[in-house]
Amino acid sequence: MRKFNIRKVLDGLTAVSSSASASSAAQQQQAGNRESEIQETLQSEHFQLCKTVRHGFPYQPSALAFDPVQKILAIGTQTGALRLFGRPGVECYCQHDSGAAVIQLQFLINEGALVSALADDTLHLWNLRQKRPAILHSLKFNRERITFCHLPFQSKWLYVGTERGNIHIVNVESFTLSGYVIMWNKAIELSSKSHPGPIVHISDNPMDEGKLLIGFESGTVVLWDLKSKKADYRYTHDEAIHSVAWHHEGKQFICSHSDGTLTIWNVKSPTKPFQTITPHGKQLKDGKKPEPCKPILKVEYKTTRAGEPFIILSGGLSYDTVGRRPCLTVMHGKSTAVLEMDYSIVDFLTLCETPYPNDFQEPYAVVVLLEKDLVLIDLAQNGYPIFENPYPLTIHESPVTCCEYFADCPVDLIPALYSVGARQKRQGYSKKEWPISGGNWGLVTQSYPEIIITGHADGSIKFWDASAITLQVLYKLKTAKVFEKSRNKDDRPNTDIVDEDPYAIQIISWCPESRMLCIAGVSAHVIIYRFSKQEVTTEVVPMLEVRLLYEINDVESPDGEQVPPLPTPGTGSNPQSIVPQSHPSTSSSSSDGLRDNVPCLKVKNSPLKQSPGYQIELVIQLVWVSGEPPQQITSLAVNSAYGLVVFGNCNGIAMVDYLQKTVLLNLGTIELYGSNDPYRREPRSPRKTRQPSGGLCDINEGTVVPEDRCKSPTSDVKDNSFSRSRSSSVTSIDKESREAISALHFCETFTRKADTSPSPCLWVGTTLGTVLVIVLNLPPGGEQRLLQPVIVSPSGTILRLKGAILRMAFLDTTGSLVPPAHEPWREHNVPEDKDEKDKLKKRRPVSVSPSSSQEISENQYAVICSEKQAKVISLPSQNCIYKQNITETSFVLRGDIVALSNSICLACFCANGHIMTFSLPSLRPLLDVYYLPLTNMRIARTFCFTNNGQALYLVSPTEIQRLTYSQETCENLQEMLGELFTPVETPEAPNRGFFKGLFGGGAQSLDREELFGESASGKASRSLAQHIPGPGGIEGVKGAASGVAGELARARLALDERGQKLGELEEKTAAMLYSADSFSKHAHEMMLKYKDKKWYQF
Repeated sequence: MRKFNIRKVLDGLTAVSSSASASSAAQQQQAGNRESEIQETLQSEHFQLCKTVRHGFPYQPSALAFDPVQKILAIGTQTGALRLFGRPGVECYCQHDSGAAVIQLQFLINEGALVSALADDTLHLWNLRQKRPAILHSLKFNRERITFCHLPFQSKWLYVGTERGNIHIVNVESFTLSGYVIMWNKAIELSSKSHPGPIVHISDNPMDEGKLLIGFESGTVVLWDLKSKKADYRYTHDEAIHSVAWHHEGKQFICSHSDGTLTIWNVKSPTKPFQTITPHGKQLKDGKKPEPCKPILKVEYKTTRAGEPFIILSGGLSYDTVGRRPCLTVMHGKSTAVLEMDYSIVDFLTLCETPYPNDFQEPYAVVVLLEKDLVLIDLAQNGYPIFENPYPLTIHESPVTCCEYFADCPVDLIPALYSVGARQKRQGYSKKEWPISGGNWGLVTQSYPEIIITGHADGSIKFWDASAITLQVLYKLKTAKVFEKSRNKDDRPNTDIVDEDPYAIQIISWCPESRMLCIAGVSAHVIIYRFSKQEVTTEVVPMLEVRLLYEINDVESPDGEQVPPLPTPGTGSNPQSIVPQSHPSTSSSSSDGLRDNVPCLKVKNSPLKQSPGYQIELVIQLVWVSGEPPQQITSLAVNSAYGLVVFGNCNGIAMVDYLQKTVLLNLGTIELYGSNDPYRREPRSPRKTRQPSGGLCDINEGTVVPEDRCKSPTSDVKDNSFSRSRSSSVTSIDKESREAISALHFCETFTRKADTSPSPCLWVGTTLGTVLVIVLNLPPGGEQRLLQPVIVSPSGTILRLKGAILRMAFLDTTGSLVPPAHEPWREHNVPEDKDEKDKLKKRRPVSVSPSSSQEISENQYAVICSEKQAKVISLPSQNCIYKQNITETSFVLRGDIVALSNSICLACFCANGHIMTFSLPSLRPLLDVYYLPLTNMRIARTFCFTNNGQALYLVSPTEIQRLTYSQETCENLQEMLGELFTPVETPEAPNRGFFKGLFGGGAQSLDREELFGESASGKASRSLAQHIPGPGGIEGVKGAASGVAGELARARLALDERGQKLGELEEKTAAMLYSADSFSKHAHEMMLKYKDKKWYQF
């Protein structure tokens, strides 16, 4: 008697389903046998999850800073992120835990440190002397809001201005407040009866550090004498101030105002401005004031030895320039250049030859931080050209809609893509080297090529070289250029199924070995591309239109009364009264005048010039059917060895032979099942019998089968729950209930239980968890391949899993991955000689499957991953030998079968934020880490795993986050990361000259310690701000400078880890310092920084 199999019932399988036909006892026995045959090498210790690098433009930037000696640029964002950029290839991402917006950044110039001021009124000191910067100290202001900070060059005292108009002073070494405070009422005294507003500017006079220039928002500027603690001069103006800048000689300063004016003041003439300029104001006759303009948000005043000073400003355009793009204005002598920007300006900085504010500035470039771009302008060349940006900041040039990641590609791919991409570069850039050149590259410990492909909303595709944790664009392909563009909204064809971005890329299928590329777009279009190094002109673009329809037949009785839908056993929550059918038809419009047989996009009918790179092989478009738009494509696969492309949606599946340019298969999903439909769905519309290769049929003809009911001509007008609305897309209940094609995989394997040898086939997965196998009968290679038809037929094999099928792969008897067959790439646009042609005739498609030469007794394993579970099925017996329920309460968003450490595993990312890996074939759990919750669809759409433990996703609309799940990569990461800080000599201070020194005309220094130290100014109020030790203390010590400083750091670290007392630590440190003949300045600073600290304050 046959044993009852409970698993069958649980899986909802019917008698025809063969995936679990063996009894559970037999399954266990077989699993045991298999386990002994295949040695699995991957263990949980091979896995570790960590973020590696973040590429792309910082999302929602808010602050900018530059270290002119180290040549490092820092950008802060509204989400509390910090991005640091050095030379191309040296960049770093850090994050403030609070997530508060960064309002200002200040480098400790040439010290390897940075102060960040946040919108939550905290200050943080970052240590940049380590590969992963960390916070050493934080200071939280409790009673006042921070509005502006200023740190003079080579000073340890940071001036902090607040919303109340007061200035506090912070010691950046200890991150404690000085007792010295400049109160707003003392600063303005009786010059104004009202509060002067928040502090918008603080700077010291370049020639006298004892004089502090304080700008209040309302228009008042005060020159404060730090020693005498009173104001020397007060400058009042009736327009609000946005920014202030000094002339390097300290005798003049310039203010920018809210009415679009600039006022230049002589320091010793506070009564009225020396000069008022309205850069963009129309000068009116009769000496009247120019018309007011938009606010000038920032101004910089930079001097040159050889000529006129530069005045550089953002904003200030006149109000009548509606629709004009944001501008940066460069005024140099009598010339004014207005440089238009693509996005609004967040901030800008002028890069100068000297870090000293009291020397001629000699500006050479301007860094402009835009909302979505970073622009560098060369001030030394005529016309102010921009520098070519070497950072990968153009990921978001058009929004990213999908992503694919390929590690361990063929080595010739990156050079090939680079050579065709090099021709696409724009001209007219500055001839100079990129000026942000600090830091050093890390060691390259990974030698394999990596490529990232991004698909975009405008139909473009970008190929990126992602090897060794860097990113560089290689080549850009514009898929939309094959289609006619509509000039404006009125001319738009009314066949559009999307309101905007009709060319957006949804799916990318790429074969790196053959270089064949296939894309599916949002307008239900598929384009196949072949790679060529030759330019060609295509006279007529090869095109196919496919009619893929999901027909809903309303059941009508002869007298017009509606018959309820037939009951469908076993369907659960899926209403199955909807029957899909495919209707290839030659008519151009349906009988009732509805849009029919027209694609959504119109292919150009003029000759198409195709540059070297990816060139169109074939365009396939799904067409409208009886007023119903085509449904978007949900899965796609291409195979170069077979010359086939296949795609599916919620209507059905279509297969195209792209060599012969013919449709081989065009079936509704239910028709794939044939008589084996586990849902017992009955097609209820009369139709002709279908030919095996997906022949034509028409709904209007055919004999009525007795048990079927004929569709009434009036049925479409009736309002019933399953009928389609003519004006809109299919009703949502209808769409939800459909079975869509969700996974496609070409392979050479056993298609039926009785097979003795593997053969080419296509495995199809659906959203209802069904896997179906289609057999491919291919003609011989060479000329025969182009003359004889490919015969496609269902095999009858059906397997079932819980949840939509996501990924399929095949293993050989040793447990190694069997890649799909492929053809090696060759140049198609070069005429071949006779010998080559003869070789081609004999050549068969290259299959790297070892199975074709295997003995009959040998078998394969199919690995199938769905949203809920994974199964390993032995072939040809089709017994399920391993099963793993991945998640009960959530669902898998992405599953990939990937290579790692000379083995393979299944990697999954779940909607609940977990990243998991499983061994193959036994599906043992190896890693399960909660990584990040699914906060938006962007992550779900772009997350992908690849070989060698690499993964990525789009973390923001402009940035790619890469991560690794490989223990080995995590260990090597520190070496691979670049160094931000490099020891550089600080340039010499400008020479004061004999006479200036004699008559006191040079720069006046100030002993700030004497003024702001605790002995002079007392202690600050404890309730004003609270000191928070940063987590970067220990890390900071680890990354300390070499030499004595490094020894000191290591001694501190070792003692600290043993938890010994600070006293012992200081004694040893002191002994070591005294014994050294000389020690670096950095060591001394470090000693002071950590002195008198408890171990937990590091």
